[in-house]
Amino acid sequence: MQSSSEREARRKRGRRVRWGLAGVLTLVTLAVSAASVGPAEAITTPALVDSLQHGAFDYFWNEANASNGLVKDRSTSGSPASIAAVGFGLTAICIGIDHEWVTRAAGRDRVLTTLETFWNGPQGPESNGNIGYKGLFYHFLDMTTATRTWSSELSTIDSALLFAGILDCKEYFGGADADEVQIRALADSLYYRADWDWSRNSGVGIRMGWTPESGFDPFGTWVGYNEAMILYILALGSPTFPVPASTWFTWTSGYVWSFQYGQTYVNFPPLFGHQYSHCWIDFRSIQDIYMQSKGITYFENSRRATLAQREYCIVNPFGWTGYGADLWGITASDDPGGYLAHGAPPPQNENGTIAPTAVASSIPFAPTEVIPVLHNLYDSYPLLWGPYGFKDAFNLTQGWWDTDYLGIDQGPIIIMMENYLNGSVWNRFTQNADLQTGLSRAGFVPATGVDAAAPSSALSLSQNVPNPFHWHTAISYNLSEEGTVSLVLYDVAGRNVRTLAEGIQSAGIHQVTLRGEGLPAGVYYYRLEAGGEFDGKKCVIIK
Repeated sequence: MQSSSEREARRKRGRRVRWGLAGVLTLVTLAVSAASVGPAEAITTPALVDSLQHGAFDYFWNEANASNGLVKDRSTSGSPASIAAVGFGLTAICIGIDHEWVTRAAGRDRVLTTLETFWNGPQGPESNGNIGYKGLFYHFLDMTTATRTWSSELSTIDSALLFAGILDCKEYFGGADADEVQIRALADSLYYRADWDWSRNSGVGIRMGWTPESGFDPFGTWVGYNEAMILYILALGSPTFPVPASTWFTWTSGYVWSFQYGQTYVNFPPLFGHQYSHCWIDFRSIQDIYMQSKGITYFENSRRATLAQREYCIVNPFGWTGYGADLWGITASDDPGGYLAHGAPPPQNENGTIAPTAVASSIPFAPTEVIPVLHNLYDSYPLLWGPYGFKDAFNLTQGWWDTDYLGIDQGPIIIMMENYLNGSVWNRFTQNADLQTGLSRAGFVPATGVDAAAPSSALSLSQNVPNPFHWHTAISYNLSEEGTVSLVLYDVAGRNVRTLAEGIQSAGIHQVTLRGEGLPAGVYYYRLEAGGEFDGKKCVIIK
């Protein structure tokens, strides 16, 4: 095993190489496309993961105000603090201590300072001079005064991400040291002060935000799958101001279970929605009622979303430069025109922009598919690399390279890589009693007897033979019981181009013939539905 000094020397060597290349390329970037630059010095996977994690930790340690613990939203000079970045950063400090990038004493002091800032900061309904209201916090805070800035909203999801980091620190700092005792006390006090029930505004679900100027009016309710799963679970687990258990069913009532690029799952196009809650909560072996009905877990759901996006980029329906098996990752990020919630499939604000955090933070779900992309990003695109690892985003089609690092990128990178390496964040956060209450009230139970990574056994769909094909191909499937069946062929845009089978069929093996006449050459997907379950495959027509 390498010592911490050996790891640090290896990390610094890699960064010196990258900074030398970036410095030279900056001088010629107007004349030479960055995409054409040859590979940089090779790096092993452990070294690359270590560099990415250490770089992310350095962001949270350096881009912070040490006197109050606030972390900048982005690396840009003058950036305000983001409370979500603070939450991610608190967990990053725990990881940094474990990796010996900072001493336990220094990390403990920074965490305690941060919690004291949020506990002692003024709360109230006034427009100015407050850190929050009703125990929740404003999305953006002034880095010096730790009070509301940019007329930002009191954000329920960003408050939840902050509380996740706070509660993680409670579990991490379990010693008898007076400061660790105080961290645990402050963590409970902060979480217990949050009035989650007020955030419903007497409605059926949690509202997205509130401002002193407009109240809840400009903001909708969190309904349907996205990053807010952890918000509902923490709000359900509160021993002081919990939301009703019925709010979980409000949340799941908006789920969209769909077939996308060979995968069937609860859809949300940007990958961050499949990652944020998983940073702290281990969903690998638990299910709520909804996932029980689908025969999978939320972890498996995120795996399918990850693989569907990879396949989307391989097919590359819009022909963006660079997309492929070793270059994908679409999520909320900067782009040439600003900041947007990009996603796919189906395409949402999709304009050829790749965000490294999207793929890096998916490593626990699909390491075999993720790791080659990380190497490609590091080896092939020197302009993407800097002191904190990968910058936010780039767009090869438009020749655009971001210069910023974002806290909400860096947090999932360091945390999800740690979970991939050893599961330590999942393991300790699971120990929190209030989290367990929240999961229980949401109806989560152990996924006993369910292979979380396996498709449902009620139907079995085989790959068509031959594939690719010209004139015709055979598709076989097996039904475990009699029932209504639908077998549909879709193009890469998700359009139904042909119904291959429909109606009631008996249990057993069935076969249909797909004929290529009238269909252009290209990639297609066929989806089988039976008994409320789905499976799908990709096929290719050649002419």
